[in-house]
Amino acid sequence: MEFDAIVVGSGITGGWAAKELTEKGLRVLMLERGREIRHQQDYETETKAPWDLPFRGQGDTEMYRREHPVQMLNRHFTEWSENHFVNDRENPYSTAAGSDFNWFRSYQLGGRSLTWGRQCYRWSDYDFGANKRDGIGTDWPIRYADLAPWYDHVERFVGVSGAREGLAQLPDGEFQPAMQLNVVEQALRERIAERWPERCLTIGRTANLTEAKPEEGRAACQNRNICNRGCSFGAYFSTQSSTLPAAQKTGRLTLITDAAVEKIDYDPVSSRVTGVRWIDTRTKTRRSATARLVFLNAGAFNSVHLLLNSANEAMPRGLANSSGVLGTHIMDHANTLSAIAIMPGFENRTSFGNRPTGIVIPRFRNLDRLDGKGFTRGYSFQGGALQSAWTRGKREAGIGADFKARLRAPGMWRMVLVAFAESLPRASNRLTLSRTKVDANGIPQLEIAFSHGDQERAALADAKAEASAMLTAAGGQVIVALDQPGAGGTAIHEMGGARMGWDPRTSVLNRMSQAHDIANLFVTDGAQMSSSACQNPSLTYMALTARACDTAVSMLRDGVI
Repeated sequence: MEFDAIVVGSGITGGWAAKELTEKGLRVLMLERGREIRHQQDYETETKAPWDLPFRGQGDTEMYRREHPVQMLNRHFTEWSENHFVNDRENPYSTAAGSDFNWFRSYQLGGRSLTWGRQCYRWSDYDFGANKRDGIGTDWPIRYADLAPWYDHVERFVGVSGAREGLAQLPDGEFQPAMQLNVVEQALRERIAERWPERCLTIGRTANLTEAKPEEGRAACQNRNICNRGCSFGAYFSTQSSTLPAAQKTGRLTLITDAAVEKIDYDPVSSRVTGVRWIDTRTKTRRSATARLVFLNAGAFNSVHLLLNSANEAMPRGLANSSGVLGTHIMDHANTLSAIAIMPGFENRTSFGNRPTGIVIPRFRNLDRLDGKGFTRGYSFQGGALQSAWTRGKREAGIGADFKARLRAPGMWRMVLVAFAESLPRASNRLTLSRTKVDANGIPQLEIAFSHGDQERAALADAKAEASAMLTAAGGQVIVALDQPGAGGTAIHEMGGARMGWDPRTSVLNRMSQAHDIANLFVTDGAQMSSSACQNPSLTYMALTARACDTAVSMLRDGVI
């Protein structure tokens, strides 16, 4: 099989690569290692009620411990969503001594675009300039101006709802109308603005439509907040609802699922990749295809895994790894529950619907000057105000009609603030191939070495203190406050391993997400990241992907590659 381009992976960036390349006239093969899930047809639990499920939504704990011991640690993993996460026993990985990393994965058509949190935040020059500013990591070869038009392009198609706030550290975007803060969040926003004018609580910017896009077959959000079951309305952005239909509409996309790519083929004479080889996971037969371009979009760690496993005589340390840094400087936000507070005074107020987003308090530390708190980067908060419902009766004493009547009334309000602190790029945090363990396809397992450092811990200690101060200033009664990071992977924002940089001696990719060593190889998922910022990274991945596709097609047509 011969194509103009092969896209490995069908998640958030793979879908974008397929859309952009096919719309620019290329014949594209998209390979997905997992099963096919058809939009509106295969969302098995989308409309089911608890009594329709064998374990009423709680799941089979014994089966989870046997088949999903890592995935079950993910708060998004439930009986409703379990079929959108991997079987850990069938998809093993290793961790180095002293490492604790929970790798949450979704191997199916659409990847984690079916299960992601949908938070969409632009990065600013505080983020792209951070490595150069404090000398940690390698300087990003791009700045905000390079990506701003591509953020515009992506946001218009995705459909991001949000409020414009005019913040330098969190640039505004092309937004649909914002969802509304509830009464407690609004009160906290006002109190924070009075006490700390440099801080801003705003509604989470989310890839959930507040206005329908009928030309794309997408309806407005129904405020069900059951997004990771799959959304037949197409109201949240996923590969199935958005980029895949756009690519298929061109007639130039070939999609193959159940295809675990094991190697990328390389021609040392031309210094070009020529195609890929994969294993049909149903039949265990091996297949291959050739192409003029290869885009890796398998997810940060999987793309690095594939590059390492594609080592050859010409590149014995891994494909595109003349620098020797392939697999190094991986990151995941240091993440913890900074504070929970009871918020009295709002007992007579309630809300309706299940809004599928929370709030965000963007970074306010170490912007135009270092604040002297023991860390050089920043953190942000996400969370929201939650009101107890009738299910609080599980934790309260009572019986009979009066007890049930009380539970019909709204309960107390609580405000939750969760910190996401920037994870610094360190050479010691890295991915390697196991020398002794293989997966079900005979491919060496990926081994993860990862730990948080003193800077991340200092940031979370400050986040704990500031979260408590803000909630207390708003009249809250803090009942929980934490400052220790969860295990690596807790934020589900793993990135790095094939970082972008100016110098081929210290980076894998150039400023266009193109391998320094191989002109027709592009890596446009999270593997390319040179730092982590403290915002959710998916919007940046998508913008970088669209930008790289435009570059690749132009270079192809000009005969450069």
